Amino acid sequence: MLTGIIGAMAVETEAIKALIDAPVTERVGNIEFVRGKLCGRDVVVAQCGIGKVFAAICAQTMILKYAPDRIINTGVAGTLSETVGLLDIAVSSSVVEHDMDTSPLGDPVGMISGINIVNIPASEGLISDICAAAERLGKRWAVGVIASGDQFIADKAKKEYIRDTFSAIACEMEGAAIGHVCYVNGVDFAVIRCISDNADDHAGAMDYPTLCKRAAEQSQALLTELLRN
Repeated sequence: MLTGIIGAMAVETEAIKALIDAPVTERVGNIEFVRGKLCGRDVVVAQCGIGKVFAAICAQTMILKYAPDRIINTGVAGTLSETVGLLDIAVSSSVVEHDMDTSPLGDPVGMISGINIVNIPASEGLISDICAAAERLGKRWAVGVIASGDQFIADKAKKEYIRDTFSAIACEMEGAAIGHVCYVNGVDFAVIRCISDNADDHAGAMDYPTLCKRAAEQSQALLTELLRN
Protein backbone atom coordinates (compact mmCIF):
# COMPACT_ATOMS: atom_id res chain seq x y z
CA MET A 1 0.00 0.00 0.00
CA LEU A 2 1.31 3.43 -0.96
CA THR A 3 0.40 6.37 1.28
CA GLY A 4 0.50 9.86 -0.14
CA ILE A 5 1.28 12.63 2.35
CA ILE A 6 0.66 16.29 1.54
CA GLY A 7 1.42 19.37 3.61
CA ALA A 8 1.18 22.99 2.55
CA MET A 9 4.33 24.42 4.13
CA ALA A 10 7.91 23.35 4.73
CA VAL A 11 7.28 23.31 8.49
CA GLU A 12 4.61 20.66 7.85
CA THR A 13 6.65 18.40 5.55
CA GLU A 14 10.43 18.77 5.96
CA ALA A 15 10.67 16.71 9.16
CA ILE A 16 8.64 13.95 7.52
CA LYS A 17 10.89 13.91 4.46
CA ALA A 18 13.95 13.69 6.72
CA LEU A 19 12.66 10.41 8.19
CA ILE A 20 12.25 8.65 4.83
CA ASP A 21 14.57 5.72 4.18
CA ALA A 22 16.26 5.55 0.76
CA PRO A 23 14.45 8.64 -0.52
CA VAL A 24 14.02 9.20 -4.24
CA THR A 25 13.24 12.79 -5.21
CA GLU A 26 11.48 13.76 -8.40
CA ARG A 27 10.14 17.12 -9.55
CA VAL A 28 6.91 17.12 -11.53
CA GLY A 29 5.99 20.58 -12.72
CA ASN A 30 6.75 22.84 -9.78
CA ILE A 31 6.21 20.17 -7.10
CA GLU A 32 8.93 18.07 -5.47
CA PHE A 33 7.85 14.53 -4.58
CA VAL A 34 9.93 12.36 -2.25
CA ARG A 35 9.25 8.63 -2.33
CA GLY A 36 10.62 5.91 -0.05
CA LYS A 37 9.93 4.05 3.19
CA LEU A 38 8.63 5.69 6.35
CA CYS A 39 8.20 3.46 9.40
CA GLY A 40 8.48 0.52 7.01
CA ARG A 41 5.60 1.76 4.83
CA ASP A 42 5.75 2.94 1.22
CA VAL A 43 5.11 6.69 1.09
CA VAL A 44 5.32 9.64 -1.24
CA VAL A 45 5.51 13.10 0.34
CA ALA A 46 4.96 16.53 -1.18
CA GLN A 47 4.76 20.16 -0.10
CA CYS A 48 1.90 21.60 -2.12
CA GLY A 49 1.97 25.29 -1.24
CA ILE A 50 -0.67 27.37 0.50
CA GLY A 51 -4.28 27.46 -0.68
CA LYS A 52 -6.83 25.29 -2.41
CA VAL A 53 -5.50 25.58 -5.97
CA PHE A 54 -1.96 24.52 -5.07
CA ALA A 55 -3.39 21.70 -2.95
CA ALA A 56 -5.59 20.43 -5.77
CA ILE A 57 -2.75 20.59 -8.32
CA CYS A 58 -0.52 18.59 -5.98
CA ALA A 59 -3.15 15.95 -5.15
CA GLN A 60 -4.09 15.38 -8.79
CA THR A 61 -0.45 15.19 -9.87
CA MET A 62 0.32 12.73 -7.07
CA ILE A 63 -2.59 10.51 -8.07
CA LEU A 64 -1.72 10.50 -11.77
CA LYS A 65 2.03 9.99 -11.23
CA TYR A 66 2.16 7.65 -8.23
CA ALA A 67 -1.36 6.16 -7.84
CA PRO A 68 -1.40 6.21 -4.00
CA ASP A 69 -3.95 4.01 -2.26
CA ARG A 70 -4.71 6.80 0.19
CA ILE A 71 -3.72 10.42 0.77
CA ILE A 72 -3.29 12.06 4.16
CA ASN A 73 -3.18 15.84 4.49
CA THR A 74 -1.17 16.83 7.54
CA GLY A 75 -0.48 20.17 9.14
CA VAL A 76 -1.95 22.91 11.33
CA ALA A 77 -5.36 24.56 11.65
CA GLY A 78 -7.39 27.07 13.58
CA THR A 79 -9.99 25.80 16.00
CA LEU A 80 -13.68 26.58 15.56
CA SER A 81 -14.81 24.63 18.62
CA GLU A 82 -14.84 25.44 22.32
CA THR A 83 -13.82 21.84 23.04
CA VAL A 84 -10.87 21.62 20.61
CA GLY A 85 -8.03 23.64 22.09
CA LEU A 86 -4.53 24.72 21.16
CA LEU A 87 -2.29 21.76 20.21
CA ASP A 88 -5.25 19.36 20.18
CA ILE A 89 -5.70 17.15 17.10
CA ALA A 90 -8.59 17.60 14.66
CA VAL A 91 -9.38 14.58 12.47
CA SER A 92 -11.68 14.95 9.49
CA SER A 93 -15.00 13.15 9.46
CA SER A 94 -15.60 15.15 6.29
CA VAL A 95 -14.31 18.31 4.64
CA VAL A 96 -16.12 21.36 3.28
CA GLU A 97 -15.11 24.33 1.14
CA HIS A 98 -16.46 27.18 3.25
CA ASP A 99 -15.82 29.79 0.56
CA MET A 100 -17.77 27.90 -2.12
CA ASP A 101 -21.08 29.71 -2.55
CA THR A 102 -23.58 29.47 -5.39
CA SER A 103 -26.50 30.10 -3.05
CA PRO A 104 -27.83 32.99 -5.21
CA LEU A 105 -28.71 30.24 -7.71
CA GLY A 106 -30.65 28.33 -5.07
CA ASP A 107 -27.89 25.94 -3.99
CA PRO A 108 -26.92 25.23 -0.37
CA VAL A 109 -23.93 27.26 0.81
CA GLY A 110 -20.80 25.19 0.27
CA MET A 111 -22.26 22.88 -2.37
CA ILE A 112 -19.59 21.88 -4.88
CA SER A 113 -20.98 22.07 -8.39
CA GLY A 114 -20.36 18.97 -10.47
CA ILE A 115 -20.40 16.54 -7.55
CA ASN A 116 -23.31 18.37 -5.90
CA ILE A 117 -22.40 17.74 -2.27
CA VAL A 118 -21.32 19.98 0.58
CA ASN A 119 -19.56 17.51 2.89
CA ILE A 120 -16.93 15.27 1.29
CA PRO A 121 -16.58 12.18 3.51
CA ALA A 122 -13.17 11.03 4.67
CA SER A 123 -12.22 7.34 4.84
CA GLU A 124 -13.82 5.72 7.87
CA GLY A 125 -11.01 3.20 8.13
CA LEU A 126 -8.37 5.93 8.13
CA ILE A 127 -10.31 7.94 10.70
CA SER A 128 -10.44 4.94 13.02
CA ASP A 129 -6.71 4.24 12.61
CA ILE A 130 -5.76 7.88 13.20
CA CYS A 131 -7.83 8.08 16.38
CA ALA A 132 -6.27 4.85 17.65
CA ALA A 133 -2.81 6.30 16.99
CA ALA A 134 -3.75 9.48 18.87
CA GLU A 135 -4.89 7.37 21.81
CA ARG A 136 -1.59 5.50 21.87
CA LEU A 137 0.28 8.81 21.99
CA GLY A 138 -1.99 10.21 24.69
CA LYS A 139 -3.10 13.11 22.49
CA ARG A 140 -6.35 15.04 22.87
CA TRP A 141 -8.28 14.62 19.65
CA ALA A 142 -11.69 15.18 18.10
CA VAL A 143 -13.33 13.97 14.91
CA GLY A 144 -15.45 16.44 12.97
CA VAL A 145 -15.89 18.59 9.90
CA ILE A 146 -12.79 20.45 8.75
CA ALA A 147 -13.49 23.57 6.69
CA SER A 148 -11.13 24.91 4.03
CA GLY A 149 -11.01 28.19 2.17
CA ASP A 150 -8.55 30.62 0.67
CA GLN A 151 -8.56 32.75 3.80
CA PHE A 152 -6.54 32.77 7.02
CA ILE A 153 -9.34 33.08 9.56
CA ALA A 154 -8.50 35.65 12.23
CA ASP A 155 -11.90 37.18 12.86
CA LYS A 156 -14.40 36.13 15.52
CA ALA A 157 -17.47 36.80 13.36
CA LYS A 158 -16.07 34.83 10.41
CA LYS A 159 -15.08 32.01 12.75
CA GLU A 160 -18.60 31.80 14.14
CA TYR A 161 -20.11 31.89 10.65
CA ILE A 162 -18.03 28.92 9.45
CA ARG A 163 -18.68 26.98 12.66
CA ASP A 164 -22.43 27.59 12.62
CA THR A 165 -22.94 27.09 8.88
CA PHE A 166 -20.99 23.86 8.54
CA SER A 167 -20.81 22.50 12.12
CA ALA A 168 -17.05 22.51 11.63
CA ILE A 169 -14.43 22.03 14.35
CA ALA A 170 -11.37 23.45 12.55
CA CYS A 171 -10.45 25.64 9.60
CA GLU A 172 -7.48 25.71 7.25
CA MET A 173 -6.71 26.30 3.56
CA GLU A 174 -6.03 22.97 1.78
CA GLY A 175 -7.75 19.88 3.19
CA ALA A 176 -11.06 20.16 1.37
CA ALA A 177 -9.34 20.73 -1.97
CA ILE A 178 -7.33 17.53 -1.45
CA GLY A 179 -10.51 15.74 -0.36
CA HIS A 180 -12.32 17.06 -3.45
CA VAL A 181 -9.63 15.66 -5.77
CA CYS A 182 -9.54 12.33 -3.91
CA TYR A 183 -13.34 12.03 -4.05
CA VAL A 184 -13.40 12.62 -7.81
CA ASN A 185 -10.61 10.06 -8.33
CA GLY A 186 -11.93 7.44 -5.90
CA VAL A 187 -8.94 7.63 -3.53
CA ASP A 188 -9.30 7.29 0.25
CA PHE A 189 -8.25 10.36 2.21
CA ALA A 190 -8.19 11.92 5.64
CA VAL A 191 -7.02 15.20 7.15
CA ILE A 192 -4.93 15.41 10.33
CA ARG A 193 -4.57 18.92 11.73
CA CYS A 194 -3.07 20.08 15.00
CA ILE A 195 -4.54 23.31 16.35
CA SER A 196 -2.14 26.24 16.04
CA ASP A 197 -4.51 29.15 16.75
CA ASN A 198 -7.98 30.14 17.86
CA ALA A 199 -9.03 31.60 14.47
CA ASP A 200 -10.09 34.77 16.23
CA ASP A 201 -8.82 38.34 16.48
CA HIS A 202 -5.57 37.15 18.14
CA ALA A 203 -4.75 34.36 15.68
CA GLY A 204 -2.53 36.29 13.28
CA ALA A 205 -0.56 38.32 15.80
CA MET A 206 -0.26 35.93 18.75
CA ASP A 207 -1.30 32.28 18.49
CA TYR A 208 -0.12 31.19 15.06
CA PRO A 209 3.44 32.61 15.06
CA THR A 210 4.03 31.11 18.50
CA LEU A 211 2.48 27.68 18.02
CA CYS A 212 2.76 26.82 14.32
CA LYS A 213 6.00 24.83 14.60
CA ARG A 214 4.87 22.97 17.73
CA ALA A 215 1.52 22.15 16.15
CA ALA A 216 3.20 20.87 12.97
CA GLU A 217 5.43 18.63 15.08
CA GLN A 218 2.35 17.15 16.79
CA SER A 219 0.77 16.34 13.42
CA GLN A 220 4.01 14.73 12.25
CA ALA A 221 4.27 12.61 15.39
CA LEU A 222 0.73 11.35 14.93
CA LEU A 223 1.35 10.55 11.28
CA THR A 224 4.45 8.50 12.03
CA GLU A 225 2.62 6.65 14.81
CA LEU A 226 -0.17 5.85 12.34
CA LEU A 227 2.27 4.42 9.81
CA ARG A 228 4.32 2.57 12.43
CA ASN A 229 1.31 0.52 13.49
